[in-house]
Amino acid sequence: MGKNEFLTPKAIANRIKAKGLQKLRWYCQMCQKQCRDENGFKCHCMSEGHQRQMQVFGMNPERFVGGYSEEFEKTFMEHIRRSHRFSRVAATVAYNEYIADRHHVHMNSTKWLTLTEFVKHLGREGLCKVEDTPKGWFISYIDREPETLFKEGQKKKRERAELVGEERHEKEIQEQIERARSKQPEPDESEEKTVDPEKMALQRDPNAGEKIAFAFGGLGGGGASGSGAQKAGGAPKAGGSNKVEIKAGAAAPMFGEEEDDGDGDGAGGRAPGGKKAKRGGDTGEEAGSRLGAGSAGGAGGAGAGGTLATLMQEQEKAKERANRKDYWLTEGIVVKIMSKALKEKGYYKQKGVVVRVIDRYVGEIKTLDEGHVVRVDQQELESVLPQIGGVVRIVNGAYRGCLAKLVGVDTERFCAKVEIQRGAYDGRVIPRIDYEDICKVHVK
Repeated sequence: MGKNEFLTPKAIANRIKAKGLQKLRWYCQMCQKQCRDENGFKCHCMSEGHQRQMQVFGMNPERFVGGYSEEFEKTFMEHIRRSHRFSRVAATVAYNEYIADRHHVHMNSTKWLTLTEFVKHLGREGLCKVEDTPKGWFISYIDREPETLFKEGQKKKRERAELVGEERHEKEIQEQIERARSKQPEPDESEEKTVDPEKMALQRDPNAGEKIAFAFGGLGGGGASGSGAQKAGGAPKAGGSNKVEIKAGAAAPMFGEEEDDGDGDGAGGRAPGGKKAKRGGDTGEEAGSRLGAGSAGGAGGAGAGGTLATLMQEQEKAKERANRKDYWLTEGIVVKIMSKALKEKGYYKQKGVVVRVIDRYVGEIKTLDEGHVVRVDQQELESVLPQIGGVVRIVNGAYRGCLAKLVGVDTERFCAKVEIQRGAYDGRVIPRIDYEDICKVHVK
């Protein structure tokens, strides 16, 4: 058996050493040979086979470098598409996974000297989304396959159809409300004007010497009112002075009020004297206004108005459930950076504009003072409110995405009042909306 036969200890040791990855600087791409140390690589470069390959390379070096670069890019993108198609990954992690194959095309044989140059090339060509962060370069695969593009188009089409359907449904509800208001009878003001306030008040001739006594007993229905009328309109007693007793049953029609309970033991009969006296002391104008309100309430009732109000509340709740998301970042709004990790770099509590949103939850913020661009998660950002009258964008809730004007601020309840300015809800006033659901719009 020879010295370096297949099963000799030396041959087995050589195979074990060559099994793993070696240093890339001792790899010859032209000969596709990996050397284990510097001495072996030097001996390989002096070999006759390597010299012949270098002569072939010298005839057209651009062709070889371009071919290796194209093959490296193709295989690297294939690895990204297969392993990190829907995720954002660090460039160094992806490259380490790629070079795990010992037969890959090495970067030292391409036109890119460093991984950073190659990542920038991917961003310029539109093959990947490239992001420069404090933790290094990150890349995201851009899927341009026909099937994926078709699915994205169908998804956007459905979203537009849903939005149009929601706006159309909202307009139909508004039309129903307008029709109901037009059909609802208005209160007759002529009746209120014909009522003389002086006639509605209690009057007594000061020269008559009569005494008016109020007896707050149980309501006796027609009998009680009849007896009250008899006592009020009867002849004076023998004592020389007339005493008029007016029971609660007779006082009700006089003041234009209807008792809630029809029996004699109602709440009005058992009420304390002071409270009843307060009701009895109303002026004629107040009584007339209550009469007008009662007629208007009887005409409107709990009919179309109550049904439409309930329907509108249900629609608002449905829109709130549909548009309430766990992410709120959008481009063009002003936010405040609250990340304490960036405090040392001077970005803590700095205001900036969201120039791009990444994966819905991460935003690229351009500071207003220095113009630096930092990448911050939405959990470390706060919304900013403008002055009264400023323009805000509703970033979450039922009216998500609408532009509005800030009308007022309630500091005790941490909410604001806004008026929508554009879109299908133009002119609608939202009386209470939380601070975190609105954000200032950056004006250039």
